[in-house]
Amino acid sequence: MLKIALTKGRVEDKLIPLLEKCGIDCTPLINKKRKLIITLADQYQFILVKGEDVCTYLRTGTADLGVVGSDILAEQDALEQVDELLDLGTGRCQFIVASKQGFDWNQPQRKVIGTKYPEVARRYFTQLGEDVEIIKISGSVELAPLTGLADAIVDLTETGTTLRVNHLVVHDWLDVITSRLVANPVALKQKRREIFQLVDQLNQVVEENEYENI
Repeated sequence: MLKIALTKGRVEDKLIPLLEKCGIDCTPLINKKRKLIITLADQYQFILVKGEDVCTYLRTGTADLGVVGSDILAEQDALEQVDELLDLGTGRCQFIVASKQGFDWNQPQRKVIGTKYPEVARRYFTQLGEDVEIIKISGSVELAPLTGLADAIVDLTETGTTLRVNHLVVHDWLDVITSRLVANPVALKQKRREIFQLVDQLNQVVEENEYENI
């Protein structure tokens, strides 16, 4: 049986239709109530966790596979420790750098950046050769420039609506983010046949979805 650490919430909800198109009965997952470990088709045991914990379950061998947003993988620099098998194409959004309209990006003062993703922000500004102060924020990142806590933000956006409503403008577009299927390298060797059977099924569904959206 494959053990799969699955990010609760939006990632989980977007995965279910893909699994159903693979012919897997997801009723126990849909009707899970408060259960955190769910078995499907006597082949897959899903462990529902926070996105930030998926790679921990993989690194420790507690899970064979994980489904997690590539934003988490980027923030944790996790692809040195886990193997990415498939871009599921779901949960699409994008990293952006944004600020209040009229902010002078050429000002000589050291910029203050608010973000939930300090490592992503640090790498971005380091590549630009800029020394910035980074403040980690857990709640609504858009508040940081509005209240004067930060000059700008690095955050995720799907439609840009929240940015527009709060009169923030995008300064730069970074990586596109989607849900990814990742694996524990040891499990990939030990359970290769079972893992790639699922990968092939999901890949076919993902390709069909892309074709339908053309």
